[in-house]
Amino acid sequence: MPSIAGMNPNSASVIGLFVVGVAALVALVIVIILFNFVGIWVRAWIANAPVGLFTMVAMRLRRVPVGLIVDSRITAVKAGIEIGTDPLEAHYLSGGSVDQVILALIAADKAGIELDYNRACAIDLATKGTGKTVLEAVRTSINPKVIDCPNPALGRVSIDGVAKDGIGVKVKARVTVRSHLDRFVGGATEETIIARVGEGIVSSIGSADSYKDVLENPDRISKTVLAKGLDSGTAFEILSIDIADVDVGDNIGAKLQAEQADADKRVAQAKAEVRRAAAVAVEQEMRARTQEMRAKVVEAEAQVPLAMAEAFRSGNLGIMDYMRMKNIESDTKMRGSIATGDRPSEESK
Repeated sequence: MPSIAGMNPNSASVIGLFVVGVAALVALVIVIILFNFVGIWVRAWIANAPVGLFTMVAMRLRRVPVGLIVDSRITAVKAGIEIGTDPLEAHYLSGGSVDQVILALIAADKAGIELDYNRACAIDLATKGTGKTVLEAVRTSINPKVIDCPNPALGRVSIDGVAKDGIGVKVKARVTVRSHLDRFVGGATEETIIARVGEGIVSSIGSADSYKDVLENPDRISKTVLAKGLDSGTAFEILSIDIADVDVGDNIGAKLQAEQADADKRVAQAKAEVRRAAAVAVEQEMRARTQEMRAKVVEAEAQVPLAMAEAFRSGNLGIMDYMRMKNIESDTKMRGSIATGDRPSEESK
């Protein structure tokens, strides 16, 4: 193989141009990388939150927004919270909101609330798609929020209960809650708080002897409900339950009694109708039996002329006997006509 010294000058110049081209290409790539990342690198270095150039290049290759990660780290470091880029990248790749987590950590740190990075990430992922954020959870822990019970958005304006005297009572309550960050992941939401408070209000109203007791002391409802520990297993801590409004409803007891009386009346009517139908059936049966007996009488009477004819032939009945029988029969018909006021027929004369 010929050495470089023994090569043709034209070949040496070609190789030199190739080497220069490769070096220029490498330099161009380095310049492009520096142009893309040097500004972010300088910003992080000045903020005492340095991030290496190769780390930024690796972020770009992993399709992670370099500016978001670096700016989030700068914000955390400036607030006194030391967080590396790897945990921020991991949370971003998990689908979380990095900027919300950093802001939540800063807010919790300034308020003196204990919240570590992993817990904040878990809360952020748990609230994803619910319209809430980890920052809102921290803010609610700092500044308690008020929940209307019942929720007007569901179409109900009051919680209805019935006292022992049958009078209905309508109540509106406001529940002041504070986020419990340790139970936020896996804890029940606001809907559970509203349902439990509503159940407690109905139970408290139902245990009152009279609706007047509820109107006179509405705070007994809040005290009774608050003493039941309704926030167990939820993401909130109930601070207070305030009765905003109490109104008298309908007389439910009277309505129920009226409906029960109407139902009893219908049952009695149905039973009477059954008895009437049975009586009608018995009457029809008796009529049928009467007709049957009349038919038997008619049949028996039809045998009388035959018996008389047989008596005439056998000599057991004479003409005078027959005439006396006819006279008795006519006399009987006449007496019957006089008794009923009817004129005697031609046959009876």
